[in-house]
Amino acid sequence: QVQLLESGGGLVQAGGSLRLSCAASGRTFSSYVMGWFRQAPGKEREFVAAVALSGINTRYADSVKGRFTISRDDAKNTVYLQMNSLNPEDTAVYYCAATKLNLVRLPGNYDYWGQGTQVTVSS
Repeated sequence: QVQLLESGGGLVQAGGSLRLSCAASGRTFSSYVMGWFRQAPGKEREFVAAVALSGINTRYADSVKGRFTISRDDAKNTVYLQMNSLNPEDTAVYYCAATKLNLVRLPGNYDYWGQGTQVTVSS
C-alpha cells in the first residue's frame, strides 16, 4: 500500500510559478508510475502529467506541455510538479496518484491517491 501527501499549493498571480511535492510512504515507491491530476470546481478530474519508473519518460496534457515539468526522486520517495507561466485556468485542486501501469491518463487506472492541494491563480 502507498500513502501519498501533497504539498506546495497556494495562491499565485498569473505568470507566476509553484512547485508541488508529493511524498509517498512505503518502500515500494520506486515500483510505481506517478501521476498528477487536477480538478476544478464543477469539472471532472483531468490528467496533468505522469513520470515513468525510469524518471526519464514523461507524459503531459497538451494544456500544460512546455509549462509544467514532472520529476521524481526515488531516494526521497517524492514526486514533483514544477508549474511555470501559470494562468487562471490552472486553478484547481491538484492530486498525485500512483499506478503500476505505464504513463496512463485515465484516473481509473491509478490505484492510490493523495488528498490534494489547492492551487489558485489570480488574474
